Amino acid sequence: MNEDTAVGLYGVKLVYHEPSRETLAVDGLDLNVRRGEFVSIVGPSGCGKTSVLSLIAGLFQPSGGRVSVLGGKPGDAGSRVGYMLQRDELLEWRTIEKNALLGLEVRKKLTRKTRAKTLALLDRFGLGEFRRSYPSALSGGMRQRAALVRTLALEPELLLLDEPFSALDYQTRLILEDEVRDAIIKGGYTAILVTHDISEAIAMSDRVAVFSGRPARVRREFDVDIKGSAFERRSSPGFSRLFDGIWKELRA
Repeated sequence: MNEDTAVGLYGVKLVYHEPSRETLAVDGLDLNVRRGEFVSIVGPSGCGKTSVLSLIAGLFQPSGGRVSVLGGKPGDAGSRVGYMLQRDELLEWRTIEKNALLGLEVRKKLTRKTRAKTLALLDRFGLGEFRRSYPSALSGGMRQRAALVRTLALEPELLLLDEPFSALDYQTRLILEDEVRDAIIKGGYTAILVTHDISEAIAMSDRVAVFSGRPARVRREFDVDIKGSAFERRSSPGFSRLFDGIWKELRA
């Protein structure tokens, strides 16, 4: 494996075994993500996009092929991999500050220094004045910011984002796309985003991988050679061209 590769999937196959049948979710999938790269995955509903994230996170074992994450096996990466879900999964009985510190507590990495860094992240994402509030007092966008802070507090090298904005209103999504892309670029993270939203994929990432219907394979990859923030990218002349190309692949 190239030292520049953060995530490598080589001829990966995944079969779900159920009492009455077997389901082939992924078959012959090849995908490489370079260190420091932001890759989005789009594809038809139920094609296996989230299954691929679960393979990378070490939650599933491949039925065939090989998965490499940060130079080793997926399950060995530990806190070097951060996973952000569609649901924020905040604990309602803990304050925003305590939710943000939860991962550090579980990993036994909570120190004066890591706590200070986490509080600084809360300030950066506009949550400093709400750190003693409970999740029920926050809007959906603010809750997702808190979930992001909890993920970033562990200083992961790789971020897995599974449709983290899909439950939010359009305006909040645009704001968070900008904030998350900015945080990923400035932090030097490697990131993989699963999304149904073609515009979101183009606005946020360096490359878009289009999956086929189940069983998942990579149909085609598109380099996003557009400068600017996530919001600025949407008004770029090249945006429509990329959107049309990806849409045609999804319809094929």
